[in-house]
Amino acid sequence: MLKNTRDRYGLVTKLFHWAIAFSILGLIWLGWYMVDLTYYDPWYHKTLSLHRVLGLGVLAAAVCFLLWNRVSPPPALPRSIPRAQQLAAAGVHHLLFLMMLLLPVTGYLISTSAGQGIPVYGWFEVPALLAVSEATRDLVIAIHYYCAYGTGVLAALHAAAAFKHQFIDRDGVLARMIWR
Repeated sequence: MLKNTRDRYGLVTKLFHWAIAFSILGLIWLGWYMVDLTYYDPWYHKTLSLHRVLGLGVLAAAVCFLLWNRVSPPPALPRSIPRAQQLAAAGVHHLLFLMMLLLPVTGYLISTSAGQGIPVYGWFEVPALLAVSEATRDLVIAIHYYCAYGTGVLAALHAAAAFKHQFIDRDGVLARMIWR
């Protein structure tokens, strides 16, 4: 089944979810790794290029995922889940979607702040739409940094809640998103 049903997530939603999740975790790790590299380190430019391309990929996937959610709405949470937990889940999901858009956009602004585009492995270049001042660039760097680590915290909360529902509450919430 490609589309979501009333009780389960469809294949397309699962593919988007897991591809974006692992990409974001990889981007957080890559960003954390990159900050200790010097400009002359042989890995500096390779990791920066990979980080940029993966970030643009997450942006594209997130936009497609949001559009897909309009075509195939996610199933409702089980009624056994208290209202406060349902609101918390909705809040975390909305924040995660916001971060899927905000982080790549801020990364794009950082990468193109000097007015140069982002080369994608010699295939094409994502053009710079505007140059930003140094003060704006510094602000965007701070936003990108704090949102990245905040996204890590949100992802950990999301995963912890899924495991709680699977192993403590046993209400099948996690089972709807795994490959069965």
